[in-house]
Amino acid sequence: MKLHRRNALMGLGALACLPKAWSQTYPTQAIKLIMPFTPGTSSENALRVVLDRLSDNLKQAIVVDNRPGAGSTLGTEQAARAPADGHTLVATYNSSIAPGSLLYNKLGYDPLKDFKHIALVGVFPQYMVVRTEHPAKTVQEFLATVRAKPGSVNYSSAGVGTSGFLAGEMLKQALKLDMVHVAYKGPSQAMTDLLGGRLDMVMTSSAASLVAAGKLRILAVTSEKRMPLYPDVPALSEVAPNVQAVSWVGISAPAATPAAITQRLEREILSILAEPAIKTRLADPIFGMALTPLGSDKFVEFIQKELRVWAPVIKTGNIQIS
Repeated sequence: MKLHRRNALMGLGALACLPKAWSQTYPTQAIKLIMPFTPGTSSENALRVVLDRLSDNLKQAIVVDNRPGAGSTLGTEQAARAPADGHTLVATYNSSIAPGSLLYNKLGYDPLKDFKHIALVGVFPQYMVVRTEHPAKTVQEFLATVRAKPGSVNYSSAGVGTSGFLAGEMLKQALKLDMVHVAYKGPSQAMTDLLGGRLDMVMTSSAASLVAAGKLRILAVTSEKRMPLYPDVPALSEVAPNVQAVSWVGISAPAATPAAITQRLEREILSILAEPAIKTRLADPIFGMALTPLGSDKFVEFIQKELRVWAPVIKTGNIQIS
C-alpha cells in the first residue's frame, strides 16, 4: 500500500508536535513521588516544601508514597520500573544512587541508565559531634586522642554505608587512623549512647537540637566549606584535605519519561528553589539542609563525580552491604 507524500508529511508533523503536546497537557492526573524511606525524615520534610509549591504550579496533587527498605534501594528500584509517563517520580538519594549503588554486589537498577535525574535539591552535611563533657574541645584535639590511643576510640553513624559512616572511613584512610566504628540499627540509639558516654563521637546530619540544648559540641562539618549556621566550626577538610561527605536528595523519573515532561519539571523545580520565600524556609536548621539547586545536566555530573570519588574509598575499605 502506497502512502501519499502529503499524508506522510502530515504524520511526521504530528509526531514532531507530540513532545510539546505532552508538556502542555501534563500532568493529567495526580503525581506520585516515591519516597524510599519511612515517613518523617528531615529530607522528606524539606522536599514537601518544594512539592507543595510544585503542586500549585502544576495544578495537580502530588502524593508522597513511602516505600522504605534495603537502605532506600527497594523503593528506588520500584520507581525505575514504574510507568514512564511523568506521573511517577522518585526522591533519589546518596544512599540509593551515589555512592550507595557502589555498596551492593547486586542491585536491580543502574543509577544512571535507569533514571532521568531532573534536579538536585540540596545536600545534608555530616557533623562530627561529641558530648559537651568530652575532653576534646577541637577537632585537632580529638584526632590527637585517636593517634595517641589507636584502636580505643570509637564512633558511630546512622549505619554502615551512610554518609556519616563513609565520612569516618574516608577520614581514617586519609589520616591512617585506627578508629573503631560501632554499628547500630538506627541513629537514635547511637545518639543515646553518645550522650551516655559509651561512644566517643558520632557523625550525624541531625544534631541541631542537641547542640542548641548544650548537650553536644560540633568539632567539624564534612561539607566543602564551613556552614553559615556554624561559622566557627571548621570544615573537616581544613585538617584532613579532600575529606568531604554529604548526604543529598534530588528528584528523578524513570528513564523513558518524555524529555518534554522532565524538562518542564526541571524548569518548575529550579524556579521554585530560586524563590526567596522557599530559600528562607529551607534555610531553617530543622531541615539541616544546604540548598544546592542543580538542573539535570549538572545533577548528572554531580552523581558521576560522587561515584568517582567514593569508588576507591569503598574498595579500599572493602565495604559491602549484602
